[in-house]
Amino acid sequence: MGVPGPFPGSPGRPDAPVPDREEVDRALERLGAEYEAIETSLLALQDHAGRRLLEGAELSGTTKERWAAAERSITVLWSLFDAYTAALESARELRERRRWPSAEDLAELTELLHGEGVTVPGAAAADGAPEDGRARPEDDPARPGERFSLEGLVARMNGLYARSLDVIVAADAVWSALPARIDLLSAELQRTRSLAHSVGVRPGEHPAGDDLERITEELLRLRERVIADPLAFWVSSSTGSSAPGGGRPDTGRYDRAARALEDIRREVAAVLDVRQDAERRLMQLRDVLSRADRTLTEARQARGEVLAKIAASEVPAVSGPSTALHEQLAAAADYRRRAQWHRLAPLLDSLEERAEDELHRARESLTAVTAPLAVRAELRGRLDAYRAKVARHGMAADPLLTERYDLARRMLWSAPCDLRAAEQAVWRYQQAAAEALVPQQLEGRGES
Repeated sequence: MGVPGPFPGSPGRPDAPVPDREEVDRALERLGAEYEAIETSLLALQDHAGRRLLEGAELSGTTKERWAAAERSITVLWSLFDAYTAALESARELRERRRWPSAEDLAELTELLHGEGVTVPGAAAADGAPEDGRARPEDDPARPGERFSLEGLVARMNGLYARSLDVIVAADAVWSALPARIDLLSAELQRTRSLAHSVGVRPGEHPAGDDLERITEELLRLRERVIADPLAFWVSSSTGSSAPGGGRPDTGRYDRAARALEDIRREVAAVLDVRQDAERRLMQLRDVLSRADRTLTEARQARGEVLAKIAASEVPAVSGPSTALHEQLAAAADYRRRAQWHRLAPLLDSLEERAEDELHRARESLTAVTAPLAVRAELRGRLDAYRAKVARHGMAADPLLTERYDLARRMLWSAPCDLRAAEQAVWRYQQAAAEALVPQQLEGRGES
């Protein structure tokens, strides 16, 4: 709804000449166009879908207060428009009396078009209540018999129209945006809840089940509040725009519920993955624990062998299989049989890590227990290697070498074996072999 521009000869300018016939006709034409625009705007406001929704809704809070004020403003709007229509019709009738209006006619037309000659009932001249629903002195109804110019009526109507349309557009925007999104999220919530129940994620049994109930209640409360008080979810434009509907719906509560549901959906999906892979993971766990048990058994047997064959050696003790891990593995299998996937998921994660640690511990025990046997095997290999080297140089029958070789061999192949003494005997044989081989190496160089 626009405001007509200034006309020549407006009141308040006593020195302005009385307009001629052409100027009056142009003014009437402009006011007629203004009338058409105002009528179109009022009819559109009357038929606005948001208005029909507001009229049929059980409102509360901010929306109830602002819509009550807007309804009063709309009533005033039509009264002002009726007064504007009557004044314009009077001006048109006066102009149509004569093809060539007299000076008196032009003066009267000037007063009708530009003077404050329109009388409006006091209740109809009010600007309506402000947005917060509280009356202010400047919003009081005009005094009975107060007079307006046509331009003043248009300005008053523009203000009432903008405030009323702002309420309708904002409420309609919230209703268009939030309830449909809440309904879609509720449908997704129902699908997630059904899926969660199928894997044992239920209220009182799993935290995610409790969260699903909380989100369900939040969406119900949110939808009821949005329907009853949409303006409570409207954020006015931060740019300070005065255009009707300048702002956006506040989706903060909806967004938080959507994020929480997405977190639960991912958690349920993880539990579903557990259900699909449970048997394979349980078989892998049994295999890892079985290998750990066999390794520990081998370590215990090796420890007995070491204690019997190696003297003066500190052999670490070997623990038995982890009873706790086997009990938890049995519990995991029971969870699978009972389809308690939400309990199986964290237990499998923990068991897989601890089972690998158990296998690593068993292998370390075997390595630590068999270390003396590895040392003895290395000494035996070194002794045989030097014996072969001596034999290649034709010195196998050397009495000193034979004596030292036999001594080292008896120590290494007797039980229990004293590793420290055997290592000294091998070292003495190596020294004797090295000393015996030096003259032959020098002799070979001399001959060459």
